[in-house]
Amino acid sequence: MGGKTVYMFPGQGSQSVGMRNKLGSMSEEQKELFSTADYILGFSLSVLIDQGPDEELTRTSNTQPALLVMGIAFSKAIDARGYRADIVMGHSLGEYNALVHSGVVDFADAVRIVRRRGELMEKAVKNTPGTMAAVIGIDKTKLEDIVEKSRSSGVIEIANFNSPTQVVISGQKEAVDAAVRLVNDGGTGRAVELNVSAPFHSSLMKPVADEFSGFLADFTFKQPRMEFIDNVTGLMENDPEKIRRKLVLQLSSPVQWEKSVLAACNAEAATFIESGPGSVLAGLVKRIVKDQKIVSGERLLKA
Repeated sequence: MGGKTVYMFPGQGSQSVGMRNKLGSMSEEQKELFSTADYILGFSLSVLIDQGPDEELTRTSNTQPALLVMGIAFSKAIDARGYRADIVMGHSLGEYNALVHSGVVDFADAVRIVRRRGELMEKAVKNTPGTMAAVIGIDKTKLEDIVEKSRSSGVIEIANFNSPTQVVISGQKEAVDAAVRLVNDGGTGRAVELNVSAPFHSSLMKPVADEFSGFLADFTFKQPRMEFIDNVTGLMENDPEKIRRKLVLQLSSPVQWEKSVLAACNAEAATFIESGPGSVLAGLVKRIVKDQKIVSGERLLKA
């Protein structure tokens, strides 16, 4: 099949205790990724991934480096099967995997960045519990009305435009819970709370944006070696400084996933491969496109 190959990297919610088993027999290069992360973090992320406990793995300051390493380990295994990415993109945290794979950010630097990103996100909601929920099969106008009604319970916003039939809402727990009830009681759609520990991509993240921006300033960003699509606009970006700025905006901006997939298709994408645990992104892409080949990395590695 002609056309370009897209590697797409999943974000938070795709983690699970024992997920390294999904990689099968690891190469020395893959093992080195985990040992490097363990050394940088000063504790055994590998043991946390393998043994849990789940509540510790789900803490965003741990989830983020865990999924970063998993996504890159998956991409090494996919490369080893003869595939090559022409386009990269990632969903939320997965954007950092895309930046590592395309050479914008060094792997070791990315471990440091996502660990700090997670710590700052925890700090942002320390006194304000927040969550996220996927909303499926409800029209945009009705959802906007539900979000508006739920604002009487707290901050709530649309955080991900995932596919024509799925969006994600994010905000303070009481407000998101209220919206979930309204959706599920309405009879036309359904809402499911996500396995995340904070209200990502909402204005609740803005208080830590300046601190994160200052932290990012210490790292080197290079031009992507392949086409890179960012979350904030859902379009191609190759300017390292614009990428750096968009990572700060990404904290409190919606993920434009549907637009990103369409941008890849406009750039002649023919194959989408999910590089990470699970198959959430593969499922979303199937709802957006019709003519492209869509493969989950998990299934590919089992073949």
